[in-house]
Order: sequence, then C-alpha cells, then structure tokens
Amino acid sequence: MTNRISHRIDGKAWAGEPERSGEVYDPASGSVTSTVDFASISEVAEAVSAASRALPAWRNASLAARTRVLFAFRELLSARKDELAKIITSEHGKVESDAAGEIARAIENVEYACGAAQMLKGGYSESASTGIDVYSMLQPLGVVGVISPFNFPAMVPLWFVPNAIACGNTVVLKPSEKDPSAANFIADLFAEAGLPSGVLNVLHGDKVAVDGLLEHPDVKAISFVGSTPIARYVYETGTRNGKRVQALGGAKNHMVVLPDADLDLAADAAVSAGFGSAGERCMAVSVVVAVDPVGDELVAKIADRISRLQVGAGSRPSSDMGPLVTAAHHQRVSSYVDAGLSSGAALVVDGRGVAVDGSPDGFWLGPTLFDHVRPEMSLYTDEIFGPVLAVARVPGYEEALALVNRNPYGNGTAIYTTDGGAARRYQHEVEVGMVGVNVPIPVPVGYYSFGGWKDSLFGDTHAYGPEGFHFFTRTKVVTSRWPDPSHGGVNLGFPRND
Repeated sequence: MTNRISHRIDGKAWAGEPERSGEVYDPASGSVTSTVDFASISEVAEAVSAASRALPAWRNASLAARTRVLFAFRELLSARKDELAKIITSEHGKVESDAAGEIARAIENVEYACGAAQMLKGGYSESASTGIDVYSMLQPLGVVGVISPFNFPAMVPLWFVPNAIACGNTVVLKPSEKDPSAANFIADLFAEAGLPSGVLNVLHGDKVAVDGLLEHPDVKAISFVGSTPIARYVYETGTRNGKRVQALGGAKNHMVVLPDADLDLAADAAVSAGFGSAGERCMAVSVVVAVDPVGDELVAKIADRISRLQVGAGSRPSSDMGPLVTAAHHQRVSSYVDAGLSSGAALVVDGRGVAVDGSPDGFWLGPTLFDHVRPEMSLYTDEIFGPVLAVARVPGYEEALALVNRNPYGNGTAIYTTDGGAARRYQHEVEVGMVGVNVPIPVPVGYYSFGGWKDSLFGDTHAYGPEGFHFFTRTKVVTSRWPDPSHGGVNLGFPRND
C-alpha cells in the first residue's frame, strides 16, 4: 500500500480529496512508493489565503521573535539531518553522503538568515535639511511563492524560505512532485520550532499549481529554480502579473584545463563534479575544455577514475553514484548517448546497460564520457542534466575563453591551472556568474549569493545571502520634521546655552 503525500496548509495536513494525483518512485527499484496530491486552483487559493491570514501578525512580529524561530529550526534540522537525508535518497536517488552535503549547505543558509537583525537595518541621515531627518526601513513584500526543483529538495527551498520569513513575509512553497516529502519534513520542523500556522504552507502539484501562484493577485513575489525554458516562462508570466520574480535557469558549465594544470587534480575534479548526484545538478561540470596538448592524458585519467566508481542504490554505503530520478528522465538522458554517437563524438566510457545487483528495474545510467565533442552537437548545446561528461579540445586559452563566452548559459565555470596570472585573467574575462579557480563546483557560501548570467538567470537578483534579503524586502524612506520643544512647556533639564 502506497503512502499519500498531501499539502501542508495553515499548519496542518490538508484533509481534502485531490482531483488529481501523481506517483512518487524509488529510483533504485523503479517501484511506486507514494502518491502525491496535485493541487487544483481551489487548493492554491486556500494556501494563499492561509498565508494572507498569517501575514499581519508575522509581519508585525519582532525581529527577535522571528530569529528565535530560525535558531530553533536550525537546531532541529541539525539534529534530524540524517533522517532527512534518507528521505531525500529514497525519492531522489542520490547517495546519502551527497544528501547529507546538501543539508549541510542548507544549514549554512539558515544560519545566515538567523542574522536578520543585522541585514534589515535601514539608514538614517540626521539634519538632511534644517530640522529635517531622513531615514529608510526595509519592509516585507507580503505573501511570496517558492517553486523548487527535484534535484535539491531540501537545499533549494532553504535558499529562499528562511530569508523570506526572516524578513516578515509568509510563504507558499511548491516543491517538485518527483520528490515531495522533504518539503513536508521541513514544514513540520518549522512548526515544531514555533513558526505560527500559515506562515509556511506546502502546496504539491504540477503546472496548475505553478500557474496558480504566478497568477494569484495576492502573491507578491516568486522565487524559482529549474530549467531555462521554464524559468523564462515563470519570469515572463510572473512579471506580467505584476510580481517581483527571480527565476534561476539551466546551465552548461565548462571546466577549462590549461596545459600547466595538475592533471590528477583536474581529473578528480571532473569526475566528482560531473557525476556527483548522477549529474543532476545545475552546477555540475558537463563540459571539460582541454587546452592542447593535455587532451589525451586528461581523458585517460578521467576514464581510469570512472572505471572505479560504484553505481548502486543511494542507501548503500558502497555506492558512489545512484540512479536517475525517474524513468522518463532516464530515457531522455540516455537519448543523448545515442545522439552523441550519431553526431560523431568519440564514446570513451558507455554508461548504458550498467548492471546493479538486486535492482534491475532502477533508473540506472552509469558515468558516460565523450571525447572530441564539437559545439554544434546536442551533447554540447543542451543541458543534459545527467551523468554524461563531454570533452571539447581547443588549441589555446583564447579559444577556451571564447567557447565559454559564446555559450548562452552563464551559471558556473572553473579553471584548472597553476598560473595565477591566467586564473586572474579568466575570472575577469569570463562571462559567467560563478567562477571556481581549481574549485570545480563554485557554489557560494551562505553569506554570498548564488546565481548565474545570461540564460541562467531571469531577473536581476540572485538567491540567498545579501541579495536574498534584498529580494524579499522593499525600501520605504521617511522624511520627518518635529517642532523644537524649547518653544515652551515645563522642562526640568539642566539649562543649556544653545
């Protein structure tokens, strides 16, 4: 008998009967483990209404009260992180150590949000004009929507939710229907931490729920992470409906390896960043740009490391890489292997047909490596979002830089070199939002902000960190003048000679 996963609205599980539902799979076995309610427009309205009712009290709660909840949530999340990691693995498929790393980065963002009192200070100018003071204050937007993807079911919601509620907003969170249980777990922890009912509501579903949030007049802002086509749609639809929108899209992240690089370090990084979480990361390295003459040696080192990876269920401690999230996604990613062969790329390691003991029906695709990939191939142009690593070869630094800058995506990039001048030049010249120098996945720490350039970001505000607080607040400026009290009245103060 499968478990039912339902919405969390106004602090409790939704008790109604869904018009539609979806299936949630164990990716390692291919079996259905749960059904998840899909929200209709009426459920969207119910969730937004609950958030609207909770808004006045939460907006007027003191900063001390808000941060007290966040501190308590941080402690609960830390204490129960292993439980949450198992939930993530069971529905997403990533190995538990990777899920634990996801939660650790999420905790960083919660800790940053605990400093809301520092981030929400306004400015003050005394005597801007004669007897007139001017000051600013940061106020919440209202009800905000968060639409998060399947690949980080805990971390991405916690990029946004802590900052949003720290600023005094109330939230409707729509997680991916592929792995929805982590969002419910997080909402329950917030409730246990003392978050009032209705401040955080979890709404499950598909495009109906997304469109409902994008079009609802009481939703003031939308935070989204997903593919570029959907990010563009969310941005255009949300802004057309008068909302503030930050929509983080897809990626095609390049790792440039210069001839002076430590090739063992570079090969380790390419394998770790290319195949961690089965490549289902928007910051995964998907293209290694080998600058002549390192291509042959680098490809051999990468292939050697791939041969030692263990593919298996994420719950097994021996597994390095788990399955893909769904059968449909497995089919899509596998199709790129066929396309790569048809276009003339050299298949060095074929991950199709990988054998996993005891789980023949899981959504398995082993690490796959292509060499001599050209820019016109779909292996290069498309965001594959799976364990398929492409090696492109170029004659020099200038050609490598041009290749990266011509790409329509601009999420993350890395350069491997021992030449500080080359690294410094690259970080200034590359047209990408996040850059790693001998760091393959340059996801910023919680006190910076995450986001790319070009088709990897729609809107002008990045996620979490300082820009996260900026996104979830609006500035009000007050100009004030008060009569001088010295004009009369009782004054027992010490006489002053002004």
